[in-house]
Amino acid sequence: MTEDEPFELSEDEAALQDAIAPDELTPLGEGRRQFIKYIAFGSAAILAMPAIARRILYAMVPAEATQEAAAIQNAVKVQLQVNGAARSLSVDSRMTLLDALREKLDLTGSKKGCDHGQCGACTVIVDGRRVLSCLTLAATCEGRSVTTIEGLAKGDELHPMQAAFVKHDGFQCGYCTPGQICSAVALLKEAQNGDASYVSTGLRQTPRPLKLSDDEIRERMSGNICRCGAYPNIVDAIREVHTGKDVEQRWQFAGEGGEPIFKAEAAE
Repeated sequence: MTEDEPFELSEDEAALQDAIAPDELTPLGEGRRQFIKYIAFGSAAILAMPAIARRILYAMVPAEATQEAAAIQNAVKVQLQVNGAARSLSVDSRMTLLDALREKLDLTGSKKGCDHGQCGACTVIVDGRRVLSCLTLAATCEGRSVTTIEGLAKGDELHPMQAAFVKHDGFQCGYCTPGQICSAVALLKEAQNGDASYVSTGLRQTPRPLKLSDDEIRERMSGNICRCGAYPNIVDAIREVHTGKDVEQRWQFAGEGGEPIFKAEAAE
């Protein structure tokens, strides 16, 4: 049978035709393809009806009821110090510190990378110790002091660790950099306290603060992943701040006239 040849509808097809659009479809002579098109349009309309009904009902709901429905579930009040300022937040008891910083306080420096505590991009400093903010509930930070990457610099003056990262090109795409720097700053405090790492040896004979070797720095920073692979430069930056001695750069910034912006000196 060709498309233009007439055909007789089966009993089921005739019943379906009458149920959908008896006034628009001719009983005979309608091409089968045309008939199927009407069926498809009718099915789409039926499927769309629930969504249309929801829109209509939502438009009819008073604004007060809509706001009440959007209220925070399981809300808890949290008061904490963020970058030296007292902040009071109303958050869902299940909200992470990372989401609270980014969504409630607009501190977007801390990055959400894996959201499973595996990459370190969300690292912040809580009461002097580094934590993975994606695994820390905001509600557990009541009364605690939180420092993010935004709180390290003093106005236009960079934190020494930030300046060292710039000098040694400790970042490339920059996504992991806030977590890297916060982790590095807390690492220095750990060394001052004499906190051991997996590769630490001779702790009974080693005076505090600890003098970290490159292996120690690599081990202590192993929780911070850099997909760009800037690890050697990150180690150089941390070693320079840790020792207080200039570390020779592996490369140079080119300024005007080709002169290096930083004049590196050999380490003593």
